[in-house]
Amino acid sequence: MGSTLGRIFRVTTYGESHGEALGCVIENCPAGLALTVDDIQPDLDRRRPGQSRITTPRDEPDRARILSGTFEDKTIGAPIAIAVFNENAREKDYSDIKEIFRPSHADYTYHARYGHRAWRGGGRSSARATIGIVAAGAIAKKILREKAGVEIVGYVSQIKNLKFEGDIDLSQIRALRETIEANPVRVPDSALADKMVRLIQDTRQAGDSLGGVVECAAVGVPAGWGDPVFDRLDALIAQAMLAIPATKGIEIGSGFAAAELTGREHNDIFEMQNGKVTTRTNHSGGIQGGISNGMPVTFRVAFKPTATISHEQPSVNERGENVTLKVKGRHDPCVLPRAVPIVEAMLALVLVDQFLLSQTARYENLSI
Repeated sequence: MGSTLGRIFRVTTYGESHGEALGCVIENCPAGLALTVDDIQPDLDRRRPGQSRITTPRDEPDRARILSGTFEDKTIGAPIAIAVFNENAREKDYSDIKEIFRPSHADYTYHARYGHRAWRGGGRSSARATIGIVAAGAIAKKILREKAGVEIVGYVSQIKNLKFEGDIDLSQIRALRETIEANPVRVPDSALADKMVRLIQDTRQAGDSLGGVVECAAVGVPAGWGDPVFDRLDALIAQAMLAIPATKGIEIGSGFAAAELTGREHNDIFEMQNGKVTTRTNHSGGIQGGISNGMPVTFRVAFKPTATISHEQPSVNERGENVTLKVKGRHDPCVLPRAVPIVEAMLALVLVDQFLLSQTARYENLSI
């Protein structure tokens, strides 16, 4: 099971939705980095269930514990193990449907692949398994911010047909984050947030669910990160984003809109500003030829509607019988607000690996 990401900063996640615990093991985090739970917990709090009236009511504190890899609140170069223990799992919500393949879940495909699966809440395929990603991503963000000058920010830009169409000022990251975090949807527009909240609540009442889009940007990425051909920076980002549960697509830079433009309209013209090579536009999303060009790395990730809905649906069970499915349990009517810190974390894991690779190539030294 492919549970490890990264070439130098290697992250292996573990755990199932209703198991004992979830978390990650991080290899090759540089020694000497100041690190406590307080560096990790804020992003876990942004990801946790029950944080607002538009998320799942499952009440999990999601408090992280650092089990190894630090001493006197600094990393020591050894593997860092982080655990978050489940405290509010309810196996009984799934016992009646444990042999039924839920539509658009991974039940059938895991059964076909492994034969024996953890049916409680989706097991390993559950979005709850992203706890380890977010915990490791918080450490990656800290390294990128303090040692590379890279800042990452994500936000919801669309839920169903409600779209954010305003301007984003990436030169004011702190102010932008405050605007995004000021509402439960994490969209940088308070009036639009109110409309989105009403739409999510109405959809929940109707027993249905919604999808949407998360946009993300990394500012301060220098030119030169990424490798040609198979380890292109955009390819690595795409792989990471599509590894997040419920993702169905990614656009980097102009994305599919590029298909409607001419080369003259789409080309990013180079120019010098303050002794630095920049581009007038950023249709490339900060990546050209698979290598960063120094402009902000920008992309959009599409999430499908939550697969679990309260309506009765026809399905099939493990014995090959046609059945009717009625799902219980506590589920998000829309995953988008809680997906923002996951997208940020995945990007941070890709970029911190590139940062450490660049340092290794130049200095053969991973110490901080």
